Amino acid sequence: MLETLITSKTRLKLLTKFFLNPQAKAYLRELERAFGESSNAVRLELNRFENAGLLNSTLEGNRKVFEANTKHPLFFNIHTILRSNLGIDRIIENITSKLGNVEQVWLSGEFAKGNDSPHIDLLIVGQDIDESYLEQLKVKAGHLIDRNIRLTQYTPVLFDAMIKTINPTDIFLLWEVQASSAVN
Repeated sequence: MLETLITSKTRLKLLTKFFLNPQAKAYLRELERAFGESSNAVRLELNRFENAGLLNSTLEGNRKVFEANTKHPLFFNIHTILRSNLGIDRIIENITSKLGNVEQVWLSGEFAKGNDSPHIDLLIVGQDIDESYLEQLKVKAGHLIDRNIRLTQYTPVLFDAMIKTINPTDIFLLWEVQASSAVN
């Protein structure tokens, strides 16, 4: 759907890269390789976003590293549009209701890194999760958004141990049970 509104493929890839996962950082040559685009096309779009205040940059050695300006007034809106376009909000709504004791849902894989992919990888943290119902929801949500959904389940204890070994830009929190709605 966004391809209709944003005709520049490079621009759309950059929006996904930086605005889907607010922790994503990248430099020109890295983006050129990842996108399979010319450095000139990527540089032009990076400059436009930076001049508009949507991206911040810092020098790390001789590299100019870009990241989303999370303080920009449009950041949250762009982030929400990208999540809606991918169908992530609908997936989470389906997965977390009537499933069991789900505490958190994390995005991982290529989308967490800001790269397009036919797969959406989700990490489900919780206990007593109805696995057969989860499989049904996965298939239903996958058809709804026309993407393959891959789910990995973790108990809170196992996830706490595992997350310490993961680069923070490789996953990010999509949903967490609110303290007021948690069952004690």
